[in-house]
Amino acid sequence: MSGHSAARTAGWFDYLKSLPLYVLPHHAISRLTFALARVRTPWVKNNLIHLFAQRYQVAWDDALYRRPEDYADFNAFFTRPLREGARVVEGDAATVVNPADGYISQIGNIDQDAVFQAKGHAFSATALLGGDSARAAAFMNGSFVTVYLSPSDYHRVHMPMDGRLVETVYVPGRLYSVAPHTTRTIPNLFARNERLVSLFETDAGPMAMVLVGAINVAAIETVWDGLVTPPQRPDIEVKDFRQAGVALQRGEEMGRFNMGSTVILLFGPDRVRWLEGLGAEQKVKMGQPFGRLVSGERNHLK
Repeated sequence: MSGHSAARTAGWFDYLKSLPLYVLPHHAISRLTFALARVRTPWVKNNLIHLFAQRYQVAWDDALYRRPEDYADFNAFFTRPLREGARVVEGDAATVVNPADGYISQIGNIDQDAVFQAKGHAFSATALLGGDSARAAAFMNGSFVTVYLSPSDYHRVHMPMDGRLVETVYVPGRLYSVAPHTTRTIPNLFARNERLVSLFETDAGPMAMVLVGAINVAAIETVWDGLVTPPQRPDIEVKDFRQAGVALQRGEEMGRFNMGSTVILLFGPDRVRWLEGLGAEQKVKMGQPFGRLVSGERNHLK
């Protein structure tokens, strides 16, 4: 089979895998997953953990607890803490570090309001952030990185740099898979899925961290607000945290996925320069350098 024929076959296969997602009851399936992941019957949860770890080749050596019996339920295993020293937060205060274990889905610049998703697909930064053009204005022509957390990965999300929480925006939506084949085939994927937008003030100015839900992602949590979803709400929900004093340091945990998904970071124009050599499908780990603050643009937090 020629290279072009192979590429066409792979493309059609992606579409065939993605097609059922349009009709599946995303939230109902995910609520069942939520319940199953919290079953504490020893033989059920131990077998689930064992089979999952074997299927996805989970790196037990990185975990603080290394046996299925050490976890109260499957969700505790999925959101497992790491042993001390398993991840190192590299660089200095001007270094932007990777917020999660996973793969880079895309990285680059925002073209006006358009964020690159995959070949042939982009989505609106304004839509991603909840549809408010004033909220999105700070990120026009800025920079972004999208990190996909695969099932085998560590599923806690950490701060890429020091930040003070300004507001959160819960955006209801579908729960399409965010696996690579769906990013290549489903238009506006990340702006269609349920998500939580967290807006921080940092030394690089405004920073948005968007935790995107997906099918079987039964919950999104933050360290300041606990369980955010479920339940699904019908409307956008904005919370103001300017007076709450929520300040997190670079490398500190900010939230977690109770089943894996995607994190999208947005910065304003000329604020962050991504390191050379970073690209799509590259494996990354939390704490590795992603970029640097642009010289002279630091917006020192007070």
